[in-house]
Amino acid sequence: MVQDSAQQEPSAAPASRARDLLPSVVPALIVGVAASLLLVGVSLAAEQLQDALWQDLPDALGVGRYSVLWMFVMLVATGIAVGLVVWKMPGHAGPDPATTGLDAPVLPPAVLPGLLLATALMLAGGPSLGPENPIIAVNVSLAVLLGTRAFPRAPERGWVALAEAATIGALFGTPVAAALVISEALAGQRIKGQLWDSLFAPLAAAGAGALTASLVSQPSFDLHLPPFGRPGWADLLSALTVASVGALLGMCAVHAFPYVHGAFRRLRHPMLMLPAGGVVLGALAALGGHLTLFKGLNEIAELAADPEGWSAGEFATLTVVKLAALLVAASCGFRGGRIFPAVFVGTALGLCAHALVPGVHPAVGVSAGVLGVLLAITRQGWVSLFVAAVLVASPGILTLLCVASLPAWLLVTGRPRMQLRTDGTPIR
Repeated sequence: MVQDSAQQEPSAAPASRARDLLPSVVPALIVGVAASLLLVGVSLAAEQLQDALWQDLPDALGVGRYSVLWMFVMLVATGIAVGLVVWKMPGHAGPDPATTGLDAPVLPPAVLPGLLLATALMLAGGPSLGPENPIIAVNVSLAVLLGTRAFPRAPERGWVALAEAATIGALFGTPVAAALVISEALAGQRIKGQLWDSLFAPLAAAGAGALTASLVSQPSFDLHLPPFGRPGWADLLSALTVASVGALLGMCAVHAFPYVHGAFRRLRHPMLMLPAGGVVLGALAALGGHLTLFKGLNEIAELAADPEGWSAGEFATLTVVKLAALLVAASCGFRGGRIFPAVFVGTALGLCAHALVPGVHPAVGVSAGVLGVLLAITRQGWVSLFVAAVLVASPGILTLLCVASLPAWLLVTGRPRMQLRTDGTPIR
């Protein structure tokens, strides 16, 4: 049978010409460097404040740095300080953080100083949240504000994509994570041209952001767990089981999110909501210890440095307490993201599995646990796979994670996400 020539030609979107893409390189590089420097600057300022609050001040007062009393005092004080910022600063430090995700809104310029201050205070004070959501929001807002003034004809959405990619690249120290996030976002959209044409400028911004962060602060996610070689059937079973348990555990927090958020929301005022959240977080810190404080990146390195150093019960306690602390901090109004504390939850879960069943390799347990928890908390499949794999840095783990993601995804897809609408109802 003879087909006409139109039917024989592949249906593909026309590729952009190089001269159409080249003008975007310089703006992308500028946004990448600037977004990374802002992230690093806020992080370094928060670390300096954290050292003063958790080392210098208790030492001067003769109080134990991570005593139950000091942890409780600091978390309540952080709630009061952030509450004052949310109450008094212009724009009230942005929208309710329970309603925001990685796809940040464009905020008015007057809101940004309060949001940055609230984020730095939160990072230094100990609540279990990371910097990703508010820093992305600030970078997006600044990129749109300055970019549209410098290039009035450029679409606003382009500046949003550049800032989001640059910040994600800086957060993870590699542009791969940004490319995966943007690819996932573009999956449901009609793309003009080929996919890599749409990714060209954001990838340049992400690369500039990642390189800047690497040169300035040298971020690293490799936990230096015992090396993992060739996967076997037992490793596959371990990965499938731990990832599924992680997904179920994460969904417990997701389902509780609107109820816990609603309980704090009934207090109606940030000077009640945030200090009350600090009280609950102080009680959780007393139960779980100082490793359940902060965003969790340094703390997971401490856990992974000695996988045999805790019992299964202790790892289980760390897992549950950190998940509860994430839930409370995200519900009561602290400005921050959920990815980094979710990584801690998954790491503690994986090490708990290893402590319960020594045949579960620590690298398999940690990567599968992080994968399952992140799938439930973020609903970002590619990012979950990427973060889980980069923690172990072993090629043999990738196949296990790809297979383990399938049952875990079936457990979370179509169900509520850990993000709410403005009326408090969960987004699916």
